[in-house]
Amino acid sequence: MNTEASKETSLQNGHARAEAEAPCKKRQDYLEWPEYFMAVAFLSAQRSKDPNSQVGACIVNQENKIVGIGYNGMPNDCNDDLLPWARSSSDWLDTKYPYVCHAELNAIMNKNSADVKGCTMYVALFPCNECAKLIIQAGIKDVIYLSDKYHGRKEFTASRRLLDMAGIEYKKFQPKRGKVVIDFGSIDLSGNQGAAGSSAS
Repeated sequence: MNTEASKETSLQNGHARAEAEAPCKKRQDYLEWPEYFMAVAFLSAQRSKDPNSQVGACIVNQENKIVGIGYNGMPNDCNDDLLPWARSSSDWLDTKYPYVCHAELNAIMNKNSADVKGCTMYVALFPCNECAKLIIQAGIKDVIYLSDKYHGRKEFTASRRLLDMAGIEYKKFQPKRGKVVIDFGSIDLSGNQGAAGSSAS
């Protein structure tokens, strides 16, 4: 082996030893719990067939376990191809509003625990008055919302009145990052891909 090749091999071996000896530290850019739960709500919203508003909700218990997820859509066993999705029409019955189930309702109905008392709900939009009633009756203790774009509408004024009377806290979510990207290809981009003796995470 010539001198240059020997130096190169020695250098590579040195780097390998340094990497092996360096302490492995945890990632610092992981999702914190609030971002995680709101992201789950937003991901759930992608299931919605509503052409205008896709809303998701995620219910979490005191142990940071998800106990309910929902999105806005038509009721079970009701053909959503035969029901209207319009926001406005000369006839109210030809709009979506008499028929669609909101994300909050579906999240509560989809619960995987005996109840959701004392839980927190993460939801994209501030709940309307009908959803506020459900939240109160279900025993949810607080609501974390991202947008309050319909703040001035009467049904949302009524919602705040109900939630305040019931002692349910509600606060606006303040994201620490602008977006959460789901990349299905990222699992194959691991730095250990193809490494001998590597184990699955």
